[in-house]
Amino acid sequence: MANITKTLENLTRRGFQAHYFATSAEANAYLVEALKGQTVGMGGTMTAKEMGLNEALTRAGIQVISHWAGFTAQEAAQAQAYISSVNGAAETGELINIDGTGNRVASTIFGHQCLYLVFGTNKLEPDFEKALWRARNIAGPKNAQRLGKKTPCAEKGDRCYDCNSPERICRALSVLWGPPKGFEKVEVIIVGENLGI
Repeated sequence: MANITKTLENLTRRGFQAHYFATSAEANAYLVEALKGQTVGMGGTMTAKEMGLNEALTRAGIQVISHWAGFTAQEAAQAQAYISSVNGAAETGELINIDGTGNRVASTIFGHQCLYLVFGTNKLEPDFEKALWRARNIAGPKNAQRLGKKTPCAEKGDRCYDCNSPERICRALSVLWGPPKGFEKVEVIIVGENLGI
């Protein structure tokens, strides 16, 4: 079981604004209030999709710029705020993302006024090494399967093979040890549910 208190303490110590919400509904309500009056870019986050976050923001009159709404990654990169999930998070405070195109990792490092990293407790691991292992060997293969890629990890679904497949989706890795400089605000939202991959 994830140690939420320890995680929040370590994220705060690293300079993140960190929050915990027991349910998606509570997290959505918080984000709707926090994002009023802003344009919001979003990558292909299954966490946000499962939370119904896109719909909650849209109902509140907040423009969401994502490929699910017919926008390009370049257009999402121009938004004032950006929402992403993570592929792995450590109770020690490191946040890990792996990307194929680079749009998601780029937007979590640079280019927006505000950044919101939203994830469920299923993505929490005790330390950096285990969080990285999760990102590579659980999130990577499951996302490759979900996207119908022809890679060894998608075929077997068991681990990363560090393959050279043209359809490889694991091409860029980001680790946030703290909020990157340049953002006005970087918030981490942990939801007490299993969300995303």
